Amino acid sequence: MERELKKRLPHATVDLVEGSKGIFDIKKDGQLIYSKYQTGRFPQIQEILDKLN
Repeated sequence: MERELKKRLPHATVDLVEGSKGIFDIKKDGQLIYSKYQTGRFPQIQEILDKLN
C-alpha cells in the first residue's frame, strides 16, 4: 500500500509506523481517516485515496 500511495501521490509523505495486534490506522495531518479496528478489514487503495483528496 505504501508503494501505491507514493506512486499515486508523489508529493505526499507516507510514514509507516508498526503497531501491535494487527492495528492498521491511517492518519492525515494527525486526524484518523481509517481504522482497521473500527471497520474490521483492511482498506482498498481507492478508499484511502478518496479520503486523502
